[in-house]
Amino acid sequence: MRIALVHDYLNEFGGAERVLLALSEIWPEAPIYTAFYRKGSAAYERFKDKKIITSWVKQIPFFSSKLYSPLRFLAPKIWSSFVRRLADYDLVISSSSWYITKGLHPNEFCYCHTPPRWLYGYQTASNWQKYWPVRVYGLIIGHLLRHYDYAQAQKVKYFIANSEEVRQRIRKFYRRESTVIYPPVDLPKPIKTKKLNYYLIVSRLVGGKGIELGIEAAKKLNLKLKIVGAGPLKIESQKNIELIGQVSDEELVKLYSGAKAFLALSKDEDFGITPVEAMSCGCPVIAFRGGGYKETVVQGKTGLFFNEYSVKSLTRSLQRFEKMRFKQEDCLNQAEKFSKARFKQEIREFVARHSPGK
Repeated sequence: MRIALVHDYLNEFGGAERVLLALSEIWPEAPIYTAFYRKGSAAYERFKDKKIITSWVKQIPFFSSKLYSPLRFLAPKIWSSFVRRLADYDLVISSSSWYITKGLHPNEFCYCHTPPRWLYGYQTASNWQKYWPVRVYGLIIGHLLRHYDYAQAQKVKYFIANSEEVRQRIRKFYRRESTVIYPPVDLPKPIKTKKLNYYLIVSRLVGGKGIELGIEAAKKLNLKLKIVGAGPLKIESQKNIELIGQVSDEELVKLYSGAKAFLALSKDEDFGITPVEAMSCGCPVIAFRGGGYKETVVQGKTGLFFNEYSVKSLTRSLQRFEKMRFKQEDCLNQAEKFSKARFKQEIREFVARHSPGK
């Protein structure tokens, strides 16, 4: 079969891009169609040796750095420009999140990271509607694009959800059924190291990730907290708060391996790949009981949940955690359920079972 891969855009390198990377390893000859890429970005560096086909917006100055979010109403025009070229393929596999990347081919398998959060009332990384003119703009554009998103979802042949949480959203917003195939966790092998006296957050430094919650709890209990990531959110290193910035996968493994526990603090995470990365390094997790975290963390065995989204609830769980002991082996075994080899096998089997002519 002639297969093409389609992905929102190539900018940051996160969980969605790790899925795309695994797909491109399964089908190395498949070109990647994407709205745009930002040269020099973490995602572009991972895929620059692949055949990448971008849309016409790549020619618009500053689109890939500043304009793609405010000009999100162009998404239908962007993807419709690919439809004719994609018609030459037997199968299209789309990797879809907030840029409404779906409904482009009669034989399309859509790996859905989530229906666009900003269209359906979920908290997003940036408070882009904080000014009233933008809120009015958002209401108008959101109304139109919700209709477009729903219509495109009906054209998808098969949906694959990255979690049970997302499967329920697909059913709720698109009235479509889907199959859950958890995304791959693929980090270098964990190192044997002594557990050090710090907690760890790994996240893009944006709103909606609960970073401020973790900082306040660490201050209250005078706990050492390391924060890995980059983004527009302003965080200052303090006596017990260390901002590390972006790190390599090898350095990330060292940080996970040495941490006392990982803090997973998003309120309604779609899946949440970082807690599984932490467990793959033998690091237990303290997570908010919500979203995809409920599918990966095992209460009392690989970590603890806190039930109320508040500093008080988090601090109680941290205090309880300090009195408990967790086995690294339990964390490693749980993380193995989300391995890259497992992901590739399940995707291959799904495509073989449902591909054209079957």
